[in-house]
Amino acid sequence: MTVTTVEGRAVARYIRSTPQKTRRVVDLIRGKRTEEAVAVLKFAPQAAATPVLKVVESAVANARVKADRSGERLDENTLFVKEVFVDEGPTLKRFRPRAQGRASRILKRTSHITVVVAPRVTSDDAAASTTRKKGAR
Repeated sequence: MTVTTVEGRAVARYIRSTPQKTRRVVDLIRGKRTEEAVAVLKFAPQAAATPVLKVVESAVANARVKADRSGERLDENTLFVKEVFVDEGPTLKRFRPRAQGRASRILKRTSHITVVVAPRVTSDDAAASTTRKKGAR
């Protein structure tokens, strides 16, 4: 039995949602199994849940393709959200008319969402890989 080291990674850039609002959604799925994360995101009321859901599903698909290319067996039930974070993208500056001929600046923020999924290594798999490494020397 081989330990799969396949990781799926997906990035969505320039998402028109503020990083602060998106991080609230991302915190809901950090460390969860991908099936559970998808279920949580489908029913989350926040608007930022939709792009995060797409990125998680894309990362799972990327892990599947990567495993197929390397010839490894991947059980999608063992995948979990290993790493997920939101970075700040460029801010769009817009102006809104105000009283007495003035104008005020409106900042429309964007986000970059990154998700990494990987199979969870059980203690049996870890013990098997360490004994294999010792025997290889």
